[in-house]
Amino acid sequence: MTSRITSGFKHGVCAFVLAAVSLPLGAALSQAMARPTVEVAFVLDTTGSMGGLLDGAKRKIWSIATSVVDANPDADIRLGLVAYRDIGDEYVTRTFDLTSDIQDIYGNLLDLKARGGGDWPESINEALDVAVNKLHWTEGKDAHRIVFLVGDAPPHMDYAQDTKYPKTLAVAKQRDIVVNAVLAGGARDTERVWKDIAQLGDGRFIPIPQDGGDLVVIETPYDDDIIILQKEINGTVIPYGPQRLQKRVEEKTRQLSQVAAAAPASASDMASYLNKRSRISSEAVTGDGDLVSAVASGRTTVAGVKDDELPDALRKLSPDQRAAEVEKQTQARKNLNEKLAALVRKRDAFVAEKKRTAAPGKASSFDRAVEETLKVQIKK
Repeated sequence: MTSRITSGFKHGVCAFVLAAVSLPLGAALSQAMARPTVEVAFVLDTTGSMGGLLDGAKRKIWSIATSVVDANPDADIRLGLVAYRDIGDEYVTRTFDLTSDIQDIYGNLLDLKARGGGDWPESINEALDVAVNKLHWTEGKDAHRIVFLVGDAPPHMDYAQDTKYPKTLAVAKQRDIVVNAVLAGGARDTERVWKDIAQLGDGRFIPIPQDGGDLVVIETPYDDDIIILQKEINGTVIPYGPQRLQKRVEEKTRQLSQVAAAAPASASDMASYLNKRSRISSEAVTGDGDLVSAVASGRTTVAGVKDDELPDALRKLSPDQRAAEVEKQTQARKNLNEKLAALVRKRDAFVAEKKRTAAPGKASSFDRAVEETLKVQIKK
């Protein structure tokens, strides 16, 4: 068994403490109360039978994230992922902790392949235990904590070392973590367990076709221009920090081009998400390592960054020139984001109209089911 946990972002309580250092107590409290947290973890079967649904999840994760932003524009949004198979496979669980770095989660999702799973049951008990007890969920009443278990086969109930799902779901209920069960296909033995999991997890039982159903992919007349503008915004990114982080930021700026070549609608979804988040975060890429975003949000100053954590081009400049260059890119990003926001609004209106006039689908799809469920559960 192998298990890999990537670093998540600091808990909401830590963010509040940091805010309190620089703000009066009342202002810090108001800021914390004004920024609810929405955390969504996908517990995803990655055995061979799940290939179609896994491919669909890769294409639709940005539209799912954007649907959360649309309903909760001021929220701190964190996604996590627990991929699972079974004992004897390449891994039993592979874990990516809850993080605001959606591009990191997306990159990890792209790396997952649907393989293995020789017998019928899978290690669902272990996967749910990891999701509930090992992911770093934010505490507090202002946080929404939601899990989507997605799979087609029942759990191994004969593994003595596993914590069985009823006990795990009792803990989830105590921690206000809602657990939904998304059934791919129509296996009756899995359906019985999935309904039980949804009931014990205060969530929904959601049946979808084995391949994930007909994904809602709507191309619009604005996609090409949106992608071009986002590429220009990516050109304002100034990587900083340790060399490994700088390289990761550079990879993220190239990610849009790679997605655009394979799936233009998904690249447009990504750009729409980044644009909507930029209103409160100034981000051009998600996560740490962009100096323009870090300075604009007040997380650091140009003078406060060590020389060896600056890119070569900036390191060669004088302190005043460095500050001027960051300010130049900040203003350029602001102007480009304003243009992009206008296109995103037109795209949203186009997509909404297409959805309104579309013929009803014969069956629920993975993306529709998740988006509709999130809308209801976040409102609660």
